[in-house]
Amino acid sequence: MSHRLLQRLLPALFLIAASAFHIGAGAQSGTKTTGSGSGSSTVTTPHVQAELVAHAPEGVAPGKPLWLGLSITHQPEWHTYWMNSGDSGLPTQLEWQVPAGIEAGDIAWPVPRKIPIGNLANYGYEGTVLLPVPMAVSDAFAPGPLARTATFHLRASWLVCRKECIPEEGDFTLQLPIRSTTALSAGAFDAAQQAHPQPLPAPAAGAPASSARVDGGAIALTVAGLPAALRGKALEFFPETTGVIETAADWTQAWQGDVWTARVPLSPQRSASPTPMPVVLAHAGQGWRAELPLTGGWPPLAAMASISPALEAALRANAAQGGGAPAAPTVTAAPLGTLLAALAGALLGGLILNLMPCVFPVLAIKVVGFAQHANHRRAHRIGGLAYTAGVVLSFMALGALMLALRAAGEAVGWGFQLQSPGVVALLAALFTVIGLNLAGVFEFGRFLPSSVASLQARHPAVDAFLTGVLAVAVASPCTAPFMGASLGLTATLPAAQALAVFGALGLGLALPYLAASWVPAVARALPRPGAWMDTLRRFMAFPMFATVVWLVWVLGQQSGIDGAAALLALLVTLSMAVWALTLAGRTRWAIAPISIALLAYLTTAWAPKVLEITPSPAVAAAAATAGGWRPWQAGLPEELVAKGQPVFVDYTAAWCVTCQYNKKTTLAHEDVLKDFAAKNVALLRADWTRRDPAITAALAQLGRSGVPVYVLQAPGRPPVVLSEILGVQEVRAAIAGL
Repeated sequence: MSHRLLQRLLPALFLIAASAFHIGAGAQSGTKTTGSGSGSSTVTTPHVQAELVAHAPEGVAPGKPLWLGLSITHQPEWHTYWMNSGDSGLPTQLEWQVPAGIEAGDIAWPVPRKIPIGNLANYGYEGTVLLPVPMAVSDAFAPGPLARTATFHLRASWLVCRKECIPEEGDFTLQLPIRSTTALSAGAFDAAQQAHPQPLPAPAAGAPASSARVDGGAIALTVAGLPAALRGKALEFFPETTGVIETAADWTQAWQGDVWTARVPLSPQRSASPTPMPVVLAHAGQGWRAELPLTGGWPPLAAMASISPALEAALRANAAQGGGAPAAPTVTAAPLGTLLAALAGALLGGLILNLMPCVFPVLAIKVVGFAQHANHRRAHRIGGLAYTAGVVLSFMALGALMLALRAAGEAVGWGFQLQSPGVVALLAALFTVIGLNLAGVFEFGRFLPSSVASLQARHPAVDAFLTGVLAVAVASPCTAPFMGASLGLTATLPAAQALAVFGALGLGLALPYLAASWVPAVARALPRPGAWMDTLRRFMAFPMFATVVWLVWVLGQQSGIDGAAALLALLVTLSMAVWALTLAGRTRWAIAPISIALLAYLTTAWAPKVLEITPSPAVAAAAATAGGWRPWQAGLPEELVAKGQPVFVDYTAAWCVTCQYNKKTTLAHEDVLKDFAAKNVALLRADWTRRDPAITAALAQLGRSGVPVYVLQAPGRPPVVLSEILGVQEVRAAIAGL
């Protein structure tokens, strides 16, 4: 009995695989948790990368020092805010869930910098900043004799601004060893402690006292006890209380011996009356804090003005867009000429997709099917139409799912389903079973009722339709030439036009086989059925198993070596269960239940390891930098180009076979690498194997929604997008034009 009966089960399997696609519940405001869901210590957005870090040099125990902190790395020109944000903005907020017996303190804010914005000014941070928080471990902390780790949860929210402001948030989880040292971030915590303002000592008896006094429209400050090394130097001034001074206004300062004095304009819309007045003075990144007693009292308060109307309007606009996620592209109907060009590109791209190695195993099976029906013209034509319907409808269904996820605020692109370990594992299991069937390990007729096993003979059109569905399942991660621009355009088209593009893509993939089924000359050219077909059928098991190897490798990029090993073990157990079902008599009844029970047990025990998305290991990070390549970050290409350096970006993914081919051939070619080095081209690799909204957004800006994409950027020139299947001469010509 032919292997194709298994394909009738594909819709249910593919539906399960699609439902396994993980919608990152922890990804807020366009963020991405780079760990396993809520267990991540890092959150990445298009504007910042935030990481929960710790410093426990003596473990986690009563009386021992323990610090946790949120490290925020900003993209160029973006900033977050200090405890007093200035004329606009909001300070970063931290909400902790810590083990019993541990209490979280307040943020030990480092000295900020003044950030002018037009006629306003803010206090905040750029570059990388660590917001440390002391943790007090009391005697009530009793983790138990078998506990090895203590788990800390943090929900953080921050407002990140450039000219526009975007509220973002993230959930973080960090497990610390209780009895071991945690000190990898010791340098960052030491630097943060140095940047935290130190309290000024109380003045000695008879020495000048510090004070603040309202004098007309200004506040006069007198600060004594500052280090002698500061005398005569200009200091920075930061009030801890919001809304007291005119932040952007000019102010004066002077030294009177060892006493620092200043006159700072009072805000006409003053919204607070601190008594005493806490202030921070800073020089060269080091700060000193004083609480200045107020003499003479405060004038009456003006009306409350906590944030500027402009900022309030910006926050409302961002909230309307889904909590600060990047705005969805404007959906407008394409002119007829543009739509026809997109349809033609999709049709041609789908046609070329037949040449991609990821499609070969399924399409080779289809060729065998044509040979079987070579002398039956009517069956041949019906099969061609059914196969085409399966391909076209599957592409449209996958496109509709992608558009629906985008409309729901998810940053997804073409091939998104293989960013889910669950989908990858299910496809690996499916291709393993198909490979076993092709190799002759089992036939469905031996362990299925005859009424079910004969479905293929009674419904050949359904068999051909499901072959089309299977072809789309393996072809969807690939992007062929001419596909990229058409797929990228779908993000801006109405649903009907976008689905038409996906339909044209499917028609292009099915077109050679549709034409072959309706052109008699092609059918006559095919060899007659014979013993050779059984040999070819068994040979086709090996491309199927090669596909399984590729899928296991893809899962290893997502779930690590442990996840890949667990999947391999499950596939071996699945193969044993299938083999056991082919046995006869008492042997079958003795071995098959044990094999199935073992498969069920191992699936329950090991499936979480397979589905877990692990943080990128250090080895992968080192590999990303091999050969001069650096990991891509949002804003990094623009930053390098602004410094005068050309940039080549490789948007890639482990599940993209075309990407891997280009990486091992053209991008590893000696002449290409020499040309890159001669022109001082920065090489960046954007790995889209896992869901990454920042990469999805960058692809959308280039008019693409899938990989591979290759972009060459240079100062003063528009980006050059190269073809999906790279040639050495194409890349060298582009570099020569710099």
